Amino acid sequence: MKTSAIGLALLVLAGCGRQGSGPGVEAAPKPEPVQVRVARAETRRTPRTIWVTGSLLPDETVQVSSEVAGRVVEIRADFGQRVCKGDVLAELDKREFVLQVERARAALAQALARIGLDPSREETAPETTPAIQQALAALEDARAKYESAKKLVKTGDIAEQRFIEIEKAYQVREAALEAARYELRVQLAAIQALRAEVRLAEKRLADATVRAPFDGAVAARLVSPGQYVRENTPLLTLIKTHPLRLRAEIPETATSMVRVGSTLRFRTDAAPGAEFRAVVRELNPALDARSRSLTAEARLTSEDPRLKPGMFVQVEIRVAEDATVVAAPKQAIYRVAGLTKIFTVRDGRAVEHKIAPGMELDGWVEVPGGAVQPGDLVILDRQAVLVNGMPVKVSVGR
Repeated sequence: MKTSAIGLALLVLAGCGRQGSGPGVEAAPKPEPVQVRVARAETRRTPRTIWVTGSLLPDETVQVSSEVAGRVVEIRADFGQRVCKGDVLAELDKREFVLQVERARAALAQALARIGLDPSREETAPETTPAIQQALAALEDARAKYESAKKLVKTGDIAEQRFIEIEKAYQVREAALEAARYELRVQLAAIQALRAEVRLAEKRLADATVRAPFDGAVAARLVSPGQYVRENTPLLTLIKTHPLRLRAEIPETATSMVRVGSTLRFRTDAAPGAEFRAVVRELNPALDARSRSLTAEARLTSEDPRLKPGMFVQVEIRVAEDATVVAAPKQAIYRVAGLTKIFTVRDGRAVEHKIAPGMELDGWVEVPGGAVQPGDLVILDRQAVLVNGMPVKVSVGR
């Protein structure tokens, strides 16, 4: 009984197998090849360049401040305003400084009067003063008495003691004349100090007027009229926008290609399609120990209103004059979801390669990394419907 059931089951299975393999059942159709256009990858000789990031900086940046303390009376420049060198930017209250100048000048005039000089001719250095003239007259009188006494003591007409007294008086007059001349030198030194005090007071008065140190534009106004400021308190931030500086970090592998005097080409998203140039003026003598890069600073060769300090730029650096690269037509590059791909044809099927495209060369794009070799067929269209391994039918064309 059991054996009969097993045999029956085997017969049923065998019948089913013959029925499935019969002529009434068709196999699944193979997918039709996708018609695509292709071109061959080529080798191109071109200068090898790399792109690095950089920033535009103002030629000069300064926080304009006052060298003296005081109350701000007026601010004559505001945010965004262009100024020229020497323009008045701010005024402080000058009354106290004017009084200091007058007091210093009065002290100088008093010192000049002591030695008999007119303040209007204060630069004249006197050879004598009333005190010196008085001492000189007294000396001449003492000398005459001394000369007379010297003759009389020889003849016995005056006593020896009297001659000694006259001689000592003569010596005292000589010392008095020398003291008067010494006093003149002291007074002249004091006058020089007072003249310096006058110039210092005049400078402080001039410092109450704050002027622009160079041609530029006001980037920030930091104080308001009526505000009291101390010495060296920043009043305005002034920047010099021409010539702009370009600062970039050069990779270690490209440092030999950048020298003082080299021309750098750069671009910015603020001016699509435009190319600008700058000449290297300074190089850091050492590489940064962490990034292994060299800081280069260049000056722009021409002024362009589209360029502003603080802009982010892409700098092109030529690392080889004549390099051989593998390139494919630009149509072969397919970008989707942040990835860049290129499809080649091998044995009638599409082969997908993820790449990081290099520089563009007159409608061709460098394909680095060895993903594509010279002579390989690259697909130019319909990449959106292709997957790796899909059969394709090719036609040559651009």
